[in-house]
Amino acid sequence: MTTLVFYEKPGCTNNARQKHLLREAGCDLIVRDLLHEPWTATRLGEFFAGLTVADWFNPAAPQVKSGEINPARIDAASAINLMLGNPLLIRRPLIEADGVRMVGFDAADIETQLGIAVTQNPSRDLESCPRTPAAPDAAPQN
Repeated sequence: MTTLVFYEKPGCTNNARQKHLLREAGCDLIVRDLLHEPWTATRLGEFFAGLTVADWFNPAAPQVKSGEINPARIDAASAINLMLGNPLLIRRPLIEADGVRMVGFDAADIETQLGIAVTQNPSRDLESCPRTPAAPDAAPQN
Protein backbone atom coordinates (compact mmCIF):
# COMPACT_ATOMS: atom_id res chain seq x y z
CA MET A 1 0.00 0.00 0.00
CA THR A 2 1.33 3.42 -0.96
CA THR A 3 1.27 6.07 1.73
CA LEU A 4 0.68 9.63 0.57
CA VAL A 5 0.80 12.88 2.48
CA PHE A 6 -2.23 14.82 1.25
CA TYR A 7 -2.36 18.54 2.00
CA GLU A 8 -5.93 19.81 1.78
CA LYS A 9 -8.19 22.67 2.67
CA PRO A 10 -10.46 21.12 5.32
CA GLY A 11 -14.05 21.05 4.12
CA CYS A 12 -13.17 21.30 0.43
CA THR A 13 -15.59 19.14 -1.57
CA ASN A 14 -13.06 18.37 -4.29
CA ASN A 15 -10.38 17.40 -1.79
CA ALA A 16 -12.88 14.96 -0.24
CA ARG A 17 -13.54 13.41 -3.66
CA GLN A 18 -9.82 13.25 -4.42
CA LYS A 19 -9.09 11.49 -1.12
CA HIS A 20 -11.88 8.99 -1.83
CA LEU A 21 -10.38 8.16 -5.25
CA LEU A 22 -6.91 7.71 -3.79
CA ARG A 23 -8.21 5.43 -1.05
CA GLU A 24 -10.15 3.40 -3.64
CA ALA A 25 -6.84 3.02 -5.52
CA GLY A 26 -5.37 1.43 -2.38
CA CYS A 27 -3.53 4.41 -0.92
CA ASP A 28 -3.11 5.13 2.76
CA LEU A 29 -3.41 8.89 3.36
CA ILE A 30 -1.81 11.10 5.94
CA VAL A 31 -4.06 14.16 5.68
CA ARG A 32 -2.74 17.56 6.64
CA ASP A 33 -4.28 21.01 6.72
CA LEU A 34 -2.69 23.02 3.91
CA LEU A 35 -3.76 26.28 5.53
CA HIS A 36 -2.03 25.64 8.87
CA GLU A 37 1.07 23.77 7.76
CA PRO A 38 4.25 25.64 8.82
CA TRP A 39 5.50 26.21 5.26
CA THR A 40 8.87 27.66 4.36
CA ALA A 41 9.72 29.10 0.96
CA THR A 42 12.06 26.21 0.19
CA ARG A 43 9.64 23.50 1.27
CA LEU A 44 6.67 24.95 -0.59
CA GLY A 45 8.76 25.56 -3.71
CA GLU A 46 9.65 21.85 -3.88
CA PHE A 47 6.07 21.08 -4.88
CA PHE A 48 6.18 23.46 -7.85
CA ALA A 49 9.28 22.15 -9.65
CA GLY A 50 8.75 22.06 -13.40
CA LEU A 51 5.54 24.10 -13.36
CA THR A 52 4.95 27.65 -14.51
CA VAL A 53 4.29 30.11 -11.70
CA ALA A 54 0.70 30.52 -12.91
CA ASP A 55 0.16 26.78 -12.32
CA TRP A 56 1.07 27.20 -8.65
CA PHE A 57 -2.04 29.25 -7.92
CA ASN A 58 -5.50 28.17 -6.88
CA PRO A 59 -7.68 29.75 -9.57
CA ALA A 60 -10.63 29.80 -7.14
CA ALA A 61 -8.78 31.90 -4.55
CA PRO A 62 -10.66 35.17 -4.00
CA GLN A 63 -7.64 37.37 -4.86
CA VAL A 64 -7.09 35.46 -8.11
CA LYS A 65 -10.78 35.42 -9.09
CA SER A 66 -11.11 39.15 -8.42
CA GLY A 67 -8.04 39.95 -10.54
CA GLU A 68 -6.18 41.45 -7.59
CA ILE A 69 -3.47 38.84 -8.23
CA ASN A 70 -2.66 37.85 -11.80
CA PRO A 71 -0.64 34.61 -11.59
CA ALA A 72 0.62 35.05 -15.16
CA ARG A 73 2.36 38.31 -14.22
CA ILE A 74 4.14 37.37 -11.03
CA ASP A 75 7.65 36.11 -10.42
CA ALA A 76 8.44 32.95 -8.45
CA ALA A 77 9.81 34.64 -5.31
CA SER A 78 6.83 37.00 -5.07
CA ALA A 79 4.41 34.12 -5.63
CA ILE A 80 5.95 32.08 -2.81
CA ASN A 81 5.87 35.07 -0.46
CA LEU A 82 2.20 35.69 -1.25
CA MET A 83 1.40 32.01 -0.65
CA LEU A 84 3.25 31.94 2.65
CA GLY A 85 1.12 34.88 3.75
CA ASN A 86 -2.12 33.46 2.35
CA PRO A 87 -2.16 29.68 1.81
CA LEU A 88 -5.57 29.91 0.10
CA LEU A 89 -3.56 30.99 -2.95
CA ILE A 90 -1.88 27.57 -3.19
CA ARG A 91 -3.32 25.23 -5.79
CA ARG A 92 -4.42 22.06 -4.09
CA PRO A 93 -4.05 19.39 -3.16
CA LEU A 94 -0.36 19.09 -2.54
CA ILE A 95 0.63 15.43 -2.60
CA GLU A 96 3.87 13.90 -1.37
CA ALA A 97 5.14 10.31 -1.51
CA ASP A 98 8.56 8.68 -1.71
CA GLY A 99 10.33 11.97 -2.47
CA VAL A 100 7.83 12.95 -5.20
CA ARG A 101 5.91 16.18 -4.67
CA MET A 102 2.93 17.23 -6.76
CA VAL A 103 0.43 20.06 -6.93
CA GLY A 104 -3.13 19.67 -8.15
CA PHE A 105 -5.07 16.52 -8.93
CA ASP A 106 -4.47 15.09 -12.39
CA ALA A 107 -5.11 11.33 -12.63
CA ALA A 108 -2.60 10.90 -15.48
CA ASP A 109 0.14 12.75 -13.55
CA ILE A 110 -0.57 10.71 -10.44
CA GLU A 111 -0.20 7.50 -12.41
CA THR A 112 2.94 8.70 -14.21
CA GLN A 113 4.72 10.12 -11.18
CA LEU A 114 3.49 7.81 -8.42
CA GLY A 115 2.40 4.67 -10.27
CA ILE A 116 -1.10 4.92 -8.82
CA ALA A 117 -3.98 4.29 -11.20
CA VAL A 118 -6.81 6.54 -10.09
CA THR A 119 -10.18 5.73 -11.63
CA GLN A 120 -11.78 9.05 -12.42
CA ASN A 121 -14.80 9.98 -14.49
CA PRO A 122 -13.12 11.96 -17.31
CA SER A 123 -16.05 14.36 -17.50
CA ARG A 124 -15.70 15.34 -13.84
CA ASP A 125 -13.28 18.16 -13.06
CA LEU A 126 -11.75 17.53 -9.66
CA GLU A 127 -9.75 20.74 -9.47
CA SER A 128 -12.20 23.56 -10.17
CA CYS A 129 -14.36 24.63 -7.27
CA PRO A 130 -17.81 23.05 -7.74
CA ARG A 131 -19.57 25.88 -5.93
CA THR A 132 -21.61 28.30 -7.96
CA PRO A 133 -20.19 31.83 -8.26
CA ALA A 134 -21.10 34.06 -5.37
CA ALA A 135 -23.12 37.21 -5.85
CA PRO A 136 -20.87 40.30 -6.18
CA ASP A 137 -21.61 41.43 -2.61
CA ALA A 138 -21.38 37.95 -1.06
CA ALA A 139 -18.43 36.77 0.99
CA PRO A 140 -15.94 34.60 -0.93
CA GLN A 141 -16.56 30.86 -0.61
CA ASN A 142 -13.01 29.63 -1.07
